[in-house]
Amino acid sequence: MATTALSPIAAFARAHDPDRFLTAIFMPAAVREAFFCLIALNHELARAREATINPVAALIRLQWWRDAIGEAASGAPARRHEVAAPLHAAIVSGALAADDLLGLVDAREPETEEEGIPTREAFGSYLRAGAGGFAVVAGRLAGAPSESLPLLQRLGALHGLSGVLRSVPAHAAQGRCLLPRDALAEAGLITEAVVADPAIAAPLLRALAEEGGVMIGKAMAEALPHAALPAALPAVLARRDLRRIAAGQPVPRPRGVADRLAVAWAAFRGRL
Repeated sequence: MATTALSPIAAFARAHDPDRFLTAIFMPAAVREAFFCLIALNHELARAREATINPVAALIRLQWWRDAIGEAASGAPARRHEVAAPLHAAIVSGALAADDLLGLVDAREPETEEEGIPTREAFGSYLRAGAGGFAVVAGRLAGAPSESLPLLQRLGALHGLSGVLRSVPAHAAQGRCLLPRDALAEAGLITEAVVADPAIAAPLLRALAEEGGVMIGKAMAEALPHAALPAALPAVLARRDLRRIAAGQPVPRPRGVADRLAVAWAAFRGRL
């Protein structure tokens, strides 16, 4: 990909989700552009709450994407939008299934709740539906066998966990916190305090990262069909990030050579 000009949707994916873009080269070439569309849609769904000042506006943005996906599935013309138009083409071609994408839209609704995510259980459900759901759709796109999809979902959810933990300061700057309220309470914290000073959540972040690190280590040790590997590669970065967060270290942005090589090595040897 480095020697070929990127399509507009590929350039969008690289700009807005460089981690998943890094894994795209290992997707089958025939579905790579559809994968870029999936990455771009995921970014737009994440922005539904980030780019709005209230939950109602966020829900309106999510509904816009539901409508765009539904229109593509029904054969209506594509919307004039830098992501919606190529996404429409990927749906019409059959590369991406509308029902799968609608599930990703629904998974973002907890982010619109003003009171946040109430419990660890609800937090787990949010991660499995969102980042976990993304991994499942990516797996189907890559041709992963159906029996591998539950493992992909678990790995994707843990990738999502690493993303939430490293994004606590960014979310606080937006006036929100996605950490479950019961976990905050156990640590003697409340959402408003973390939004005001995200540094006070550092011990909780380390504890959650340690838990996640154990879980991702076990999941990555399980057998994974070769066809499912491209969809699982973000877990390589997630494990490295969870180790960093557990140790109180920053997650590098942009990614350094070691992170890039870790992904390439996993792909080369055919296992996580």
